[in-house]
Amino acid sequence: MPLIENIIRPDIRALAAYHVPDSTGFVKLDAMENPYALPEQLRAELGRRLADVAMNRYPVPSYAALKAKIRDKLGVPGGFDVVLGNGSDELISMISIACAQPGAKVLAPLPGFVMYAMSAQFAGLEFIGVPLKADFSLDKEAMLAAIALHRPAITYLAYPNNPTGTLFDAGDMVEILAAVGERGIVIVDEAYQPFAQASFMPRLAEFGNLVVMRTVSKLGLAGIRLGYMAASAALLAEFDKVRPPYNINVLTQAAAEFVLDHAAVLDAQAEAVRAERTRLSAALADLAGVEVFPSAANFLLIRVQDADEVFANLLRRKILIKNVGKMHALLANCLRVTVSTPHENALFLEALRASVF
Repeated sequence: MPLIENIIRPDIRALAAYHVPDSTGFVKLDAMENPYALPEQLRAELGRRLADVAMNRYPVPSYAALKAKIRDKLGVPGGFDVVLGNGSDELISMISIACAQPGAKVLAPLPGFVMYAMSAQFAGLEFIGVPLKADFSLDKEAMLAAIALHRPAITYLAYPNNPTGTLFDAGDMVEILAAVGERGIVIVDEAYQPFAQASFMPRLAEFGNLVVMRTVSKLGLAGIRLGYMAASAALLAEFDKVRPPYNINVLTQAAAEFVLDHAAVLDAQAEAVRAERTRLSAALADLAGVEVFPSAANFLLIRVQDADEVFANLLRRKILIKNVGKMHALLANCLRVTVSTPHENALFLEALRASVF
């Protein structure tokens, strides 16, 4: 179509849109969501709170009350503030736009979160991927060599990593922060921090080039789309300049403020997921023909003999997981499954046994 060819960038025309499969009627274990709803009493109270929201008015653009609750409830160190985004995706986009000088590069381990590379491409940045080791640990020497060669403006380290679940060595990450130095920033993406119980957030004061990015999605609030990042005041001021005005809607703001007042409920749910992760991992390890990898997230990565066949068999049994086998050579025949409730985990195990054997 001449119109499209005339106005749309060739690299965008060559892309496929991000695909989210229809999960209606399936046991949904493909998106790392918290499987637990809020207790009935809190849902009723939240409904009353949302009913009072003035949806005819724009949000207060400073989001001062919500940011204060995030700082207080989610471990942001004293003296540091946050910038909010419509999920982590918007934060990544804001960082890319702010740093998109001519010739600037983005560096990240692979396999990793696809939006690091996609956002770099959208902003006109060159993306450099550095393969992990075969056991999915960080290849520190390769990362340091790439930093010396490419001098990236942005380096991403997911802690723990998606889709592998790996918690990278903290000492290696500190060396990477030092190697990047004042030439760039290092984004430590802690989307799965509630399940890892490890964080660089308390270390913000140690590193002027450190940005810690999180989301409340995996904590149990995926539907409200809220992410936040903490860094030095100088960095946050620059990122805030490219934040769209009113980017957090009033319903998200009200829901987040309410739920954060009951953060202990979310903490208990995360603890339940961690316990189920241990049980599910042990059950998978007992299955012949299944290799399960260590995970510090709310999902498990497994390897089977034929991922496509097993994935198709699970679909026929109405179990939806993620086939990541084609994402990267290191992930050959790998599947990623969200850790869910005991009931849904049992349904998955039953279907997997029937699919593998």
